[in-house]
Amino acid sequence: MTDTPPIGGQPAVPIPPPSASVPAGPAEAPEAPPARLWDRMRDDPQYAPEHLALEAVRRLGPEAAQWAGRSRADQPGVSADALADQAVRKFVNRARLSGAVSGAAGLPGAVLDVGVLAWTQARMVLHVAAAYDADPLHSDRATDLLVLQRVHKVAESARLALGVAAGRERADALFGLGGQRPLGRVMLQLGVRLAQMAGVRAAKRLVAKIVPGAAIVLGTWANSSATKDLAERSRALYRPRGGGVPEPRQP
Repeated sequence: MTDTPPIGGQPAVPIPPPSASVPAGPAEAPEAPPARLWDRMRDDPQYAPEHLALEAVRRLGPEAAQWAGRSRADQPGVSADALADQAVRKFVNRARLSGAVSGAAGLPGAVLDVGVLAWTQARMVLHVAAAYDADPLHSDRATDLLVLQRVHKVAESARLALGVAAGRERADALFGLGGQRPLGRVMLQLGVRLAQMAGVRAAKRLVAKIVPGAAIVLGTWANSSATKDLAERSRALYRPRGGGVPEPRQP
């Protein structure tokens, strides 16, 4: 799949490069959102999904590109569908593990869980994109993430939100505009926004993650189910015959 020009002739949202003090590259891609991203999302929870999408392309895009190249070299003749299947299996298993081991630390634990899940899902989407020869480092992948994960319904609104988030990143770097709101309120807003991005949409699922015991069982199922659904949408988007992000299923 080739990258399409932005809607309405608008330029692609620039993804600011990582700071020189932050190592980048596939060998150092973190298993969970890096500390600086958590700080950014906590300070600006309204745009947490956009910050995560921007950072995922920066941090995880190179890893996905190298994985696809290495996999094709190791498996001559492997199909794009087979590579995508390998990526999906790997990251669905990681999502399932995330749901099994978290949720026992109250609201902070629930926020950590959905944040790790959203990061794992972004990693999967970028690997699926690379399997189908869509550049995982291109700024359009951040837009794809937000539409595939249903944070935004259309690419144009996703690009606008990404532009706002990128501007806030630059402003924060220049002026240190950190939030001073009560931590509990911030954590709740951040958890809701990340849960929306990760596909854990029902409020009872997020609440159940705070309840010991129920969190482990429900978290495992919810994480793997949401990730499998996202994998289907990703395949449909990046396959050459895909015409775009599928409409949400009717209940």
